[in-house]
Amino acid sequence: MAESDRYKGRRIVVTGADGFIGSHLVESLAAAGADVTALAFYNAFDKNGWLDELSDDALGSVRISRGDVRDFSFMNRLVAGHDIVFHLAALIGIPHSYAAPQSYVDTNVTGTLNVLEAARVNGVGRVVHTSTSEVYGTALTLPIAESHPLQGQSPYSASKIAADKMAEAYALSFDLPVVILRPFNTYGPRQSERAVIPTIVRQALDPACTAIKLGDLTTTRDFNYVSDTVAAFLAIGRAPEIEFGAPYNTGTGQAVSVADVLDRVRDLTGTNKPIESEAARVRPERSEVRTLLADPARLTAATGWRAEVSLDEGLDHVVAWWRKRLTDGSVRRFSNYAT
Repeated sequence: MAESDRYKGRRIVVTGADGFIGSHLVESLAAAGADVTALAFYNAFDKNGWLDELSDDALGSVRISRGDVRDFSFMNRLVAGHDIVFHLAALIGIPHSYAAPQSYVDTNVTGTLNVLEAARVNGVGRVVHTSTSEVYGTALTLPIAESHPLQGQSPYSASKIAADKMAEAYALSFDLPVVILRPFNTYGPRQSERAVIPTIVRQALDPACTAIKLGDLTTTRDFNYVSDTVAAFLAIGRAPEIEFGAPYNTGTGQAVSVADVLDRVRDLTGTNKPIESEAARVRPERSEVRTLLADPARLTAATGWRAEVSLDEGLDHVVAWWRKRLTDGSVRRFSNYAT
């Protein structure tokens, strides 16, 4: 059965729909014929995050709801009557987690608890909980399979470990059909400049930036283009042979260093700007995750999913997106995103 047929007419909730991956997932679900309720974080500015960038056609079958996963009563009402919940809402900025760890517990742990409980109370058919490769910490064995030990090397990763374990507990304690999707580093259009690829591309292209300022260039990551990550969500959201309460990695199975990404972006953009190291962009020594390299075999075996977009192809898309935004003036004035 084609992926589009598997979601046609399904009632779906996407939390974190206003974010980078969430907005792309909403687009794909709507294109597949799903009836989507897209949860955007409530604010007083009449903004729906990246959902405001979607076309009217893309939003034709999407109902945008503003709220907060930390409010159980709200989540209970929101989830009622839906078939599947894709839970992506989270605080994800690692540097800020050093300054405000309580807020990460409130959103990532308590927020996840609220989503799981609302799904349990309302008999939701499946919950896909979003984890992160950061829960593995610095690799003890490579490539990283789901059996790798979990290491809380930042308050952010610790909060996501706790959220993953809460999902596991709901599967084991209440038979909740929840599965844990664990994406490795996703990149693409709409990603925050707090992530390494957009900050490199932005600084390479922006005339206001006289240098490219970065932290540690020696760390290596398994970079996944956003369309591949979204395809993994769609695959696991309807796959029949899934172990509930268990994690599944998404990744290319290839790792590259930040220095290599920098060289590729400089070639694509034709920039010769100097590279400057900024101490504020470097994590505490024992908190830095040196290498992330996925073993996605478990997800592939269960769903047939494989990454399809090469790093060079994905970087081409990101550079083109940033060129357009810098040209049409839709990007705010450059600022330092180190913290």
